[in-house]
Amino acid sequence: MAKPSGNARSLLIRQRYPMLDDPELVAAIDQAGLDARLPAGAAICDLGQECTHLALVLEGRARVYELAESGREITLYRIEAGECCILTASCILGGERFPAIASCERDLQVILIPAVHVEDFMLRFPAWRRFIWRLLATRLSGVLMLLEEVTFRRLDQRLLRYLLQRGEESGRDDLAITHQTIADDLGTSREVVSRVLKDLAHRGMLELRRGHVQLHRQALKQALAQCD
Repeated sequence: MAKPSGNARSLLIRQRYPMLDDPELVAAIDQAGLDARLPAGAAICDLGQECTHLALVLEGRARVYELAESGREITLYRIEAGECCILTASCILGGERFPAIASCERDLQVILIPAVHVEDFMLRFPAWRRFIWRLLATRLSGVLMLLEEVTFRRLDQRLLRYLLQRGEESGRDDLAITHQTIADDLGTSREVVSRVLKDLAHRGMLELRRGHVQLHRQALKQALAQCD
């Protein structure tokens, strides 16, 4: 794996990870890290795999999910530029194996930090510790919210929230997304998602086209408010 000039990569690290505001830490990451690229759809880490590196995402997006014996998936979280996989970090620090599955959703450009340096950075750099603990708190909060959604909310409510969230994240009302992707994210079947989406479309909250969902955001918000 080729390594770009130190100045260029250090600048990119500072741009993507402004919270890592210690020049000595950035230099240590630049020195220890390896550059890697993975295409969309590629496997990153499998269930039970040993975690030998922690990836800092510079570009792209990864998905971490669980797979049931039935073949049904549920998304735990996604990793965007400026983040890393907190499950990987916790496995490295705790000496455990990866408890889920991770794959690329969009072409990834990452810096791979060997496990020994992940542990060393925790001891040496307060900025690194703050980054890891804050990300852990964010992910834990997200997983608890997911647990609450799955346990206590009906699927139609969860789907309304999901569509509105995806619309807000993308800044678009026309979502390029399949029924299977939605089902995987919500931990249900494609057939159930299709049935609920068709019902929402019949009620004027969205329009369905192949591979796309056109949101009528105000109608979705009103329906969600009535559910709450």
